[in-house]
Amino acid sequence: MADIDLYGVFVPALLVWAILAFLLNLVLRRLIGALGLYRLVWHRALFDLCLYLVCLGGVVTFAARLT
Repeated sequence: MADIDLYGVFVPALLVWAILAFLLNLVLRRLIGALGLYRLVWHRALFDLCLYLVCLGGVVTFAARLT
């Protein structure tokens, strides 16, 4: 994995991708809550964890295709 240079500070790429996935996850959770889709979910915390992992996988895949 490569490091990302932020003004002289090297940050692991996975950390940057995890932060982007977390922000995407926040948006998706608000959208799911606003649409009332959480009533279809059996275990909300487990669903949120899986949603984050799917977002992280998507961000990593998208970033890998760009480089």
